[in-house]
Amino acid sequence: MTEEELKQELQGEHAIDDSLIQSMADHIGSVDSELRDGLIYGTFSTWIMEDRLTGDQLAELLDISLELLFKGIGEKGTDTVFTRSFASLWIAAILYSDNKHDFLPEAAIEKTHEALLAYMPAEQDVRGYVPVKGWAHSVAHAADAFDELVKNPKLDAAAYPEFAKALWNKIFISESVYVHAEEERLLVPLLEMMERGMDLKLIEDLLTEMPEKVLLQKQQLPEENYWFLVANCKGLLKSFYMKLAPYSSYHRLQEAIGKSLSQVY
Repeated sequence: MTEEELKQELQGEHAIDDSLIQSMADHIGSVDSELRDGLIYGTFSTWIMEDRLTGDQLAELLDISLELLFKGIGEKGTDTVFTRSFASLWIAAILYSDNKHDFLPEAAIEKTHEALLAYMPAEQDVRGYVPVKGWAHSVAHAADAFDELVKNPKLDAAAYPEFAKALWNKIFISESVYVHAEEERLLVPLLEMMERGMDLKLIEDLLTEMPEKVLLQKQQLPEENYWFLVANCKGLLKSFYMKLAPYSSYHRLQEAIGKSLSQVY
């Protein structure tokens, strides 16, 4: 069905059937923000929360979403980002449901694990809110998917270090400054892994390495882009420091964050 037909269908009373679900997937990346965000994702998330889709349906939609996650990958400034970004949200929602109902096989969790790790460094379009077209927010949405995957009992905790590095490395962006709380969303799955027992030595090492990693870019980047990079790294460190404030057990890590922050300039 066309976008306009789908919009009318979702705005009215509708039965959940395969043709409607397929049409929602077909238009997941529409540049019409009302359709993409308000109606397609809004309807899908409602179905998830109300347990209105079967495990078989969700397993099939996970496969579809993992494929859509790479549509136009590597492009910047094009509309394919909306498909990739909202595929991430569908993945997060499906994993949320599996965390409650345990319908996905371990192979599906492993496939998702591999896909997210491949996607994160490959995503080059990091725009947040796009005028007229609405939210892209690819980095934040991917972080949401990582967070739900971390919570999945079928995920081997041995994956935590590579997850942490994939999330951490997404802050080293020099083309622009994150202005839509992307750094806060990146920290959510990181904190979840910490609470689930990830070795904090990894985080301490990442903090220690950050100032030198930033400084190495100073001679390679145009000056404005270098300061974009500095702003992104400082933003992450400040948010990280504040998120740890309620936890007395992370005092040593806060000190390491403060030290790193003082050396990034």
